[in-house]
Amino acid sequence: MAADKVHPIGELTLRTLAMPGDTNAAGDIFGGWVMAQMDLACGIRAAERARGRVVTAAVREMSFAAPMKIGDTLSIYTKVTRVGRTSMTLKVEAWAQRYLTHIMEKVTDAEFVMVALDSEGKPTPVPAE
Repeated sequence: MAADKVHPIGELTLRTLAMPGDTNAAGDIFGGWVMAQMDLACGIRAAERARGRVVTAAVREMSFAAPMKIGDTLSIYTKVTRVGRTSMTLKVEAWAQRYLTHIMEKVTDAEFVMVALDSEGKPTPVPAE
């Protein structure tokens, strides 16, 4: 997917570089590493929206469309799509900017459900915007 044909959905929340220590035996970046970066980005966006502590409650339907390679820049885009009483759902997309190019490819996407917590670690209402 070239950047001129398809664009990420959401706001750029996190960018990081795929390094050799993040690879499997075949030289591809671990899917779990990509998922961890998506979780970090959701934590950032959800904490901003909740104005406090949040935790990941669920990840829905993640499948990988393209591999990440060493040197690629991983960009994570997030969008809050639903806010409930104590939880929120975020659409998350992971895109690879291929090493030393302007080519952007969508690696994966998913829905993350985040829950707002109070100082005791109990679910707490998400404030109105």
